Amino acid sequence: MVNRRTRSTRNRPRADAARRLALAIGLALPVAGQQLTFHPVTQEIVLSRLHQAARDNGVREQTLRKLFEQAGCAPGQLEEQPVKHLRIPNVICTLPGVTDSRILVSAHTDHVKAGDGTVDDWSGAALLASLLESLRETPRRHTFVFIGFSGEEEGLVGSRFYVKDIRSAQPARIGALVNIECLGLSPSAIWLSRADPQLAAFARQASASLHLPLRATNVDQVGEDDAMSFAPLHIRGITFHSVTQETLSVLHSDRDTAWAIRAGDYYDSYRLLAAFLALIDTSLD
Repeated sequence: MVNRRTRSTRNRPRADAARRLALAIGLALPVAGQQLTFHPVTQEIVLSRLHQAARDNGVREQTLRKLFEQAGCAPGQLEEQPVKHLRIPNVICTLPGVTDSRILVSAHTDHVKAGDGTVDDWSGAALLASLLESLRETPRRHTFVFIGFSGEEEGLVGSRFYVKDIRSAQPARIGALVNIECLGLSPSAIWLSRADPQLAAFARQASASLHLPLRATNVDQVGEDDAMSFAPLHIRGITFHSVTQETLSVLHSDRDTAWAIRAGDYYDSYRLLAAFLALIDTSLD
């Protein structure tokens, strides 16, 4: 997150045999009167990807590329988009659907010098691969585009370049933008004041069906995020995060390391996002 001002892990109960079987074959979840099917990955895999945060931003981009490949992103679906004025490209995996209507799922790969940026925003970038893996085996209506933006901390450079690149050709094909920032500090939250009302309603439906907490926590005074680059396109958007008044001081500080992440909250955020993406795939026009 572009800031305007410059632990212990919580354990969760072990899954029983039935839950392990559900994770292996896919989860059919009743949400809003319909059955949603997706394939959750285990908490161990989600956390192993989280703990691959590197200090060097170029290494982080390459790590995300490898995570996409490991999650099943085929060579023809994976690309690096050079960004003007940046050394590090955006990295993009496109998961084709039945239609070319696109749902963009984004996070940023770069971080500031303080700490190692596990929270801001490797927590979001690393989750892109797990969300991709959750949706890959299920037929989809929409084409999902997972994007790790570079240069967010330098003024949303990577996302602004991406928007400029598609503005003349693709905006009408984008059904929604789902941005992920700074997860695992607390239970999931959405930036409600800047969220599309329909997407916010879908997020609440997904959280209720999974019996997971979801707060509406606005962070307008904290900084900017990549979702703001898409404002000129007038598309539906929502940002998921976990920032509170108590945890705000972690961002852009030496405390931004893996020790700041609450493992249970982080995995719950992953599960919520996986269900949310499956829901909007079936529900959006």
